[in-house]
Amino acid sequence: MDGLLNRFVVNRLEPVVRAAGWVARAAVLMLVVLVATNVLLRYVLSWSPVGMQEAEWHLVSPIALLGMAYAVYHRADVRVDFLYERFGPRTREGIDLLASLLTLAVGMLIASLAIPYVMQSYHTGEGSPDPGGLPYRYLLKVFIPLGFALLALQGLIDVLRAGARLFSRAAPEDSREPRP
Repeated sequence: MDGLLNRFVVNRLEPVVRAAGWVARAAVLMLVVLVATNVLLRYVLSWSPVGMQEAEWHLVSPIALLGMAYAVYHRADVRVDFLYERFGPRTREGIDLLASLLTLAVGMLIASLAIPYVMQSYHTGEGSPDPGGLPYRYLLKVFIPLGFALLALQGLIDVLRAGARLFSRAAPEDSREPRP
């Protein structure tokens, strides 16, 4: 990859996706602790606070929505390998470029469509309908456009990489190897 492009992608864009992945990982840890606490409270003290139960569901949002870009970054996404591996390097790079463009487009589309949804929740002051539930549900919904914007960012990163490999004179490297 071109030196300037490589520095921009690696030094500026990828750390954003990696940081979101770490947030998703932290949310997984918090979810495990919260579930264990809820189980202990329920079975030891016969107490089950609604807010803590809702917090479990609220942690799933950053895990899934921030984690999807991180999964694509680590090449943990689903692909039909038995077909892909039969193609030559240039064809694989073309497929990677097309898939990256689609990822970018879908991420941008869903992120833009989700913003009015989040704003409506914010303007109505949406909270839990359950007594003792959590307020400020719009904070949870913010992860929808954020997660898909991060997916679009990862799509852009992959478009830049696949394009640089596809249109370079050198033989392209295998772009779908898992990252460390």
